[in-house]
Order: sequence, then C-alpha cells, then structure tokens
Amino acid sequence: MGLSAIQAAFARARAENRPALMPFWTLGYPDGETSLRVIEAIARAGADMIELGVPFSDPLADGPVIQHASQTALEHGITVRQCIELARALRRRGVSIPLFAMGYLNPLLAFGEEAYVEAWREAGADGFIVPDLPPEESDTLGRACAARDLALVQFTAPTSTEARIALAAARATGFIYVVSVTGVTGARDRLAAGLREYVERVKANAQGKPVVVGFGVSKPEHVREIGQFADGVISASALIRAAGEAPDPAQAAYEFVKALRG
Repeated sequence: MGLSAIQAAFARARAENRPALMPFWTLGYPDGETSLRVIEAIARAGADMIELGVPFSDPLADGPVIQHASQTALEHGITVRQCIELARALRRRGVSIPLFAMGYLNPLLAFGEEAYVEAWREAGADGFIVPDLPPEESDTLGRACAARDLALVQFTAPTSTEARIALAAARATGFIYVVSVTGVTGARDRLAAGLREYVERVKANAQGKPVVVGFGVSKPEHVREIGQFADGVISASALIRAAGEAPDPAQAAYEFVKALRG
C-alpha cells in the first residue's frame, strides 16, 4: 500500500478519463459501527480513495456539518486510538483502496509524531492530511511518513502566493490538496469563480504530483467540471449531510457516492 497504491488509484482514474474520487467520512459518526458500514459502502460505490476524519474539538478548517459530526463522535467517546482501530477494522472487512487519516495537529502531537504515523501504518493507512500543519513545520512528520512510504498531503488556498504554492508542492507527497474557496468546508451550489485558473497555477508548480480539489464539492456536475482540469476531487460535507441522519446511513452514502462517480 502507501504511495504506490495512491499512485495506482490516480492512474486508474486517469485511464478512465475521470478525476479520482475521494469522499470523506468522520470516524465514529454517528457511532463506530455505523461509520464502518458507511465507509464500506463508500468503497463499494466506486470511491478511489477515502479520507478518514479523526474527530477533534476545534476543527478550524471545517464548517458546521463536519463540526457536528466530530462533536457527535467525541460525545460518544471516540479517541485517536479508537479511530486507528476502526481503520484496522476496515482493512479486516475488505476495504482495500487507499485511506488517508485526516486529523488536526494537537492530537497528533499529543500522540507523538513518530508513534502516530507508525500506529496508522500498522492499521493500514496510506497517508495523512493535517490541515493546520504549515509546510515549513512538516519536516519531522514528513520524514516519519517518507521512512514508511506513506503520503503527507500539503494544501494550497486561493490566497496562496506563487512562492507558497511552490513550497507546498515541493513538500507534498501523495497529492496536493487545493482548497477551492477562502473559508471552511461546506457544500456549495456552485464552484468558485476562477477555480480552473487557480488549479492551473497549482499544476504549473506541482512537479507532476496529482492536484485534488476539495471544499464545496457537492454535486455530480461539480465532479465532472473539476475533472476537466484537476486529477481528483474530495466531497465531505454534502455526503455527511445526505447520509449522516438518513434512516440507513450506509445506503444513503452508497447512493450519494455512486451518483458522484457517475
């Protein structure tokens, strides 16, 4: 697994002339077992990779939908170690596509960077997404990931300068996460104006690394449009809103991701 599995997932999507699809789900939401069934359904529906949200009390990049999911999971007692065990259970249950642990820096530092990376590796994770870790401060975590052939994703934003984009691209492994809007996560009716030009700026600095667009992606037509100029797409809040409180969250998640995949 690891970087080679991520590269293979992007290559498969490229061969099928579409963007790689990476849905997000919060581990432990609405409870541990349901989150496992939802993530299994997301994989069955055709996701190429999955972002596993590690709940945190101050998720500064996330809007109200993901905040609510995180808070619900925390109120049910979810911990980082339990999240790691849920990832291990997904592998035991046959989920074989790449998995990214998406969590914030405070719990990671409390766990210990080296220990955190190793524990997730043992559980079957392929990479890490840490929204509040600046690239300048990512050396230690980056070395721990590189030693295990795991990805450490870096972010760009619409406000990023050329120098900042170049730095994120140089430090990124796995892919570069393009935040499509100035703001937090959340489903939006339309894509941001100028998104294509912004992504093309990132791709010019990407050193051949995949460029993936997230924040605000909620509809199949968003996926199709983004697929014309980016390598992948992330959908989070819209999926959680559609499935989290449905009578059968796993079935609702399956149908939502199947529609996104087209």
